[in-house]
Amino acid sequence: MKRLLLLLGILLSFNCAQCAELQDVQLEMRDYDTIEIPAGTFIPVMNTQEISTQYCPEGYKVKFIVTTDLYMYDTIIIPKDTEIYGYIEKINDPVIGTNASMKIRISKMNCKEGHEIPIKGYLYNANNNIFGGGISEPVKYHKVAQRQQKVHYTTLQVKPVYERKMGTHTTIETGSNEIVVLTAPAEIIHTP
Repeated sequence: MKRLLLLLGILLSFNCAQCAELQDVQLEMRDYDTIEIPAGTFIPVMNTQEISTQYCPEGYKVKFIVTTDLYMYDTIIIPKDTEIYGYIEKINDPVIGTNASMKIRISKMNCKEGHEIPIKGYLYNANNNIFGGGISEPVKYHKVAQRQQKVHYTTLQVKPVYERKMGTHTTIETGSNEIVVLTAPAEIIHTP
């Protein structure tokens, strides 16, 4: 019995010594470089599917692919073929006098390495990031005589009436080149 207790005591003290050695071991961590992309950065992308106000509801998920490498400080921060995802934030249906419009919000980016990065932005358009929404065609045109002063003859001009047709739906074609503009800074993580 004494031998068994002695053997048990030796084993316990041996295990405690190994535990103490394991606690002192430092694991080497991978080094990460973080680059902050400022708000207002333009990212050139290509549309991967047709987006239309006719059959896409609000909240419809959309996907774009980056068309060129984006550099900052001689480093590629967003490589070509990176996938960018978003959704249709707002749709206005066509009405008499106005075409349909939509606004597309960008929410995340999937890198080639497999990690996902949240970003905030919009699909850029000079009209406050709203696609469509222009004035629809006039219902008809009136012919108006216009007397020319220098040549002494009269020409007929066509003048639109104020009455407008029903607006049409807005579509962003598959494969069209677009631009994503960031509305908030985004942190991109790269491994050296």
